[in-house]
Amino acid sequence: MPLVRLAWPTNKNSEGDEEILEGKMQRRMNFSMRWVVGVLLVVAGFALAAVSLTRPVSGNDSESWIARGAGTTIVSAGLGPSGHFAPVLTKLAFHAQRSVSGVTGSFDCLALAPADPAGTKGSGEFSANGMYVTGQITGATLHGDTAILTGTSTITGLGAGTNVPFTFVVEKGGPGAAATLTVNSLPTFPFREVLLEGAFQVHSED
Repeated sequence: MPLVRLAWPTNKNSEGDEEILEGKMQRRMNFSMRWVVGVLLVVAGFALAAVSLTRPVSGNDSESWIARGAGTTIVSAGLGPSGHFAPVLTKLAFHAQRSVSGVTGSFDCLALAPADPAGTKGSGEFSANGMYVTGQITGATLHGDTAILTGTSTITGLGAGTNVPFTFVVEKGGPGAAATLTVNSLPTFPFREVLLEGAFQVHSED
């Protein structure tokens, strides 16, 4: 009796259907992944836009500030001929920035002079409060490394008054940098100052 070989039947059509099904599933998975990634990118974009629109303008923002500085200066020629050229040192600080309402900022300058006349003991001690200017900066103009700041102030001592307009012209730099303060209550007596300690910063136009 001849031997009969038994073999499991193969279904080529079934194998082909499985391959087609696997391909469809793979394509669907790829499409799903691309869709999820796209949605995440859109959500992230909206989140960044919301943060940008709601971020307040602050002094720490490198693009918002215009000019700032603080230090000790000496007034050129002191009190001048009428004041016997008594030396004057100032302690000043200022900061101007852009905001949604325009230019804002503050300015403070304390002028100190010796209480004793030149040549006497104590004449080198700057202990007399000759003038104090404190005000709000409301305008600013830039010319390269120089800023022109304007506003109104309250002044005690020399040139005393309230709501007194002032102009402060300052150039960028450290010791040796120049600045000039003019107040409308002393229009013919500008304070031309040279920085001794500290720094003046001006946000250049470029």
